[in-house]
Amino acid sequence: MSALICGSFAYDTIMVFQDKFKNHILPDKVHMLNVSFYVPDMRREFGGCAGNIAYNLRLLGGVPVPMGTVGSDFGPYADWMDKAGVDRTHVTLVEDRYTAQAYITTDMDDNQITAFHPGAMDASHQNSVSDAVGITIGILSPDGRQGMLDHASQFVDAGIPFIFDPGQGLPMFDGDELRGFIAQATWISVNDYELQMLQERTGLSPHEIAEQVKGLIVTLGGEGSHIYTENKRMDIPAAAVSEMNDPTGCGDAYRGGLLFGLMNGLDWETTGRIAALMGAIKIEQHGTQNHSFTLDEFRARYQESFGSSLA
Repeated sequence: MSALICGSFAYDTIMVFQDKFKNHILPDKVHMLNVSFYVPDMRREFGGCAGNIAYNLRLLGGVPVPMGTVGSDFGPYADWMDKAGVDRTHVTLVEDRYTAQAYITTDMDDNQITAFHPGAMDASHQNSVSDAVGITIGILSPDGRQGMLDHASQFVDAGIPFIFDPGQGLPMFDGDELRGFIAQATWISVNDYELQMLQERTGLSPHEIAEQVKGLIVTLGGEGSHIYTENKRMDIPAAAVSEMNDPTGCGDAYRGGLLFGLMNGLDWETTGRIAALMGAIKIEQHGTQNHSFTLDEFRARYQESFGSSLA
């Protein structure tokens, strides 16, 4: 069984400003802002939702098939994917563009200023779901706008059940378009902020959304997650964390666990707990693809976290 993961690949350049933005931004001068932040700490990470989700599903022993568009600077990322054992068959090179880039500056209050360059991501519609074979499940994560619209329809045409995971791409769509995604999707996965936006734009409550799909999964950060089905809501606890280093990519780690549970026919309670543990493991490491474990280590930590065994 393989999972087709439609979404972005990106380089994340993360910088830390050893002070607070508010100490250097004058409120009465924001109309003529001209500031410079000295950032001695910087790192460059492999990111993007498709890359992150694929990496996490692969850690669990699943077979991810990521699909996305990248630029001429993708070489180091490609080498990393090969090392991690992640398929690159449907990673399409767009020669005249850069891979998507996020430049993130964080201050000591955990405020962030981010500049995002979509680059090759905006050409995602050049890929087609029908190009991939042997796919049993899919996920539609943040990507180029037209690519997301096209790939949702292509999943339906191919008869492939899929998760709609709009993430930071949600603001690109109006209420009618979002209602269309809901009608096409098999499952929907959002965080609590995205759920609020989804409700406001569609006029649908969580239960009304859940009535149209097999599951609505809502992550709540350190408070765990809710899984809505047609008849009930399940409360999934968060997994214990040894130290909180970097929340970036936790949602993608969660979705890797979600895909694994769905691919293997696990019940919602187990699937949600696997996903929660993936998020906890990720938050303990800086970057989105720097965590790792053996399956035996994962089973032991699952037992420790939830008091039940994972076969």
